[in-house]
Amino acid sequence: MVYRPDIDGLRALAVLVVLAFHAGMPALSGGFVGVDVFLVISGYVITAKILADVEAGHFTVAGFYERRIRRILPMLAATLLGTALAAPLLLPAPALADLARSIAASAGFVSNLYFWKSSSYFDVAAQTRPLLHTWSLSLEEQFYLFIPLLLPVLLRRPHGRSRRPAAAILLAGALASFALSLWLTPRAPTTSFYLLPTRAWELLLGGLLAFLRPGLVPARAPREGLAAAGLALILVPMLSYDEATPFPGLGAVPPCLGAALIILAGASGPSRVGTLLAARPCVAVGLASYALYMVHWPLIVLTRYALLRDPTGLETVALMAACGLLAYAGRRWIETPFRYPARPVPRTVLFRRTGAALMASAALGLAVGAWARGADPAATSLAALEREAWRGGRCFLENQDPSAWAGEACRLATGTGRTALLWGDSFAAHYMPGLARNAGALSHDILQYTAAGCPPLLAYRSRAHPDCAAFNARLPEVIRAHGVDHVVLAARWDLVPPRALASLPDTLARLRVAGVSVSLIGPSPLFAFDVALLGARGAGTRNDGSAAWFARSGHREAETLRALAPGAGLIDPEAYFCTPPLCRYRAEGTDLFVDYGHFSAAGSDRAVRAYFPLLRPLHAALAP
Repeated sequence: MVYRPDIDGLRALAVLVVLAFHAGMPALSGGFVGVDVFLVISGYVITAKILADVEAGHFTVAGFYERRIRRILPMLAATLLGTALAAPLLLPAPALADLARSIAASAGFVSNLYFWKSSSYFDVAAQTRPLLHTWSLSLEEQFYLFIPLLLPVLLRRPHGRSRRPAAAILLAGALASFALSLWLTPRAPTTSFYLLPTRAWELLLGGLLAFLRPGLVPARAPREGLAAAGLALILVPMLSYDEATPFPGLGAVPPCLGAALIILAGASGPSRVGTLLAARPCVAVGLASYALYMVHWPLIVLTRYALLRDPTGLETVALMAACGLLAYAGRRWIETPFRYPARPVPRTVLFRRTGAALMASAALGLAVGAWARGADPAATSLAALEREAWRGGRCFLENQDPSAWAGEACRLATGTGRTALLWGDSFAAHYMPGLARNAGALSHDILQYTAAGCPPLLAYRSRAHPDCAAFNARLPEVIRAHGVDHVVLAARWDLVPPRALASLPDTLARLRVAGVSVSLIGPSPLFAFDVALLGARGAGTRNDGSAAWFARSGHREAETLRALAPGAGLIDPEAYFCTPPLCRYRAEGTDLFVDYGHFSAAGSDRAVRAYFPLLRPLHAALAP
């Protein structure tokens, strides 16, 4: 095989945008597509190597797996070991127990299955899992259980070797996988995101490129056009996608096709894009891309645990520099010596040592988990108890069909004869405990209409919560059926993509047409971690039993909401809880939140008394 420096440059582009996305750079809200570029590259490089070896007559399955072991295992083992050693110093026991399971899953190359069963990639909780990024490595290795066994068989014919039957079968497999991804993404987005059957087409797309003859595009002008189009197809999704983009499905086509076009153009000759990617700095980053990918996410997550907040701009720059230094060290002193040993060990010895290393990693994970099992579950039990007031499964739906909403059973009766609708996600539902405590002071009955991850926007669509569209579409019917004359909108607004948030004026206009008045509650405080962890670490504690800590500012979202809804009378919860950059999470020895941002019963009570819009004037004057 001829070395392709432009492919290393393409690896550099992919890993850098993934890093920027994980570091929270808002301009690259679609940086997660860098992983898809990696999958196409991997499919191309591995398939091309297998084809070359088979046609040269010296391919062996054992040799293939020896190369994969030398390429993958050293940095994986180092990442698992380093994370396992650092985590007990920073992570609370429940997070350590989860980490233990993810270490074992990563060592067995099934972490994509583990994370599929336990969270969405875009969930808030997923951002505190140090090994979340290993899902893509597990996906690749599952793919490479089949290709080295299948390709040599497909290439073997009675009268010599031919690539056409093999290419046809791989093409059929890619089309079937793509069709499944199209069908499953809107129905089960987390399944489609994590699992091989809906991702295999991306690897197979790269693999099919290896079947094309070199020099397929000899003319310079078409080659330049292909390379430029390929780069645009990668860059546009990086800049325009976000967590609401249906993905993979059709959403994965542009970045994957873009990577394929760049690889195809580069196989035929030079281009401006290829020359840029082949520049020495790009190649240097590309050569270290695997090490950089492996170390960056654990370092980001552990840094957040150490700070108990999100890094500042300068801290993020320092963090990225540390990732680069660790990646350089990993490539020089871990990857390279194992990949190109001065004195190679026999293959059987390598396989035995690999098995022992994987079992040791899994055992280490289990040991960390056993150490964490002594955690006191009281805080978790308290959170679950306080959330019972949300009336989950009936009035607060969690990944349920909208028909599960319980209608009149979701009414908090106050005897006033008027009805207001509380509409939104869990950050609307968390007002229910306080509303129940202050029912006698309310001017309306409260009808709870809330669903997890569903902000109160009629045009909202979400890859992570596909039921939201149908849930919100039922709102006009709910208003008519239950005599609603006022609607209170509340949500975690920072998670609403700008394009979706821009539909707020239309939602408000349609509510006015329906004859209801509106109140809009803005962002409430959000901490980087659960307040139980903040309290255990003594973050911002004071002698009077209160505590305040750094919280994410919702000022930008509040200003956007004011601009979009000038007549809605925006209520700003942060004004009652925060003196920026600190926000109270404890008062008089009682936690005001049950996790990173949802109110406890006590916090909900204080919030309702402080600013909820439907309290009678006498009660509205009470301080939180």
